Amino acid sequence: QVQLVESGGGLVQAGGSLSLSCAASGRLFSLNTMGWYRQAPGKQRELVADITSSGSTKYADSVKGRFTISRDNAKKTVYLQMNSLKFEDTAVYYCKAENLAYYSGSNLKVGDYWGQGTQVTVSS
Repeated sequence: QVQLVESGGGLVQAGGSLSLSCAASGRLFSLNTMGWYRQAPGKQRELVADITSSGSTKYADSVKGRFTISRDNAKKTVYLQMNSLKFEDTAVYYCKAENLAYYSGSNLKVGDYWGQGTQVTVSS
């Protein structure tokens, strides 16, 4: 069974910082691109940032210069450092692993997986 477990959300004042982490577990064969998405009430889920297995990153324009995504392949963990938080960053943040390869019995399978989500609330 593959699991992505997020941690680090919470309540912070505007201008503050929060750090999120997402750890993958299970009989993993390889972790490819991992990313953070967010969904605010009444809005569609959107990409915040993602990072490939080799470390190439991509950011939404709204977070460039404020958020930093990183990963530790040995720990099977992806991080999101969020600085200069704004009220509009308030959302549930989800971790996603794309094309995650894992063993199911003796079979190798590939799929996309999501974490359960963690709430980030920025007070103005």
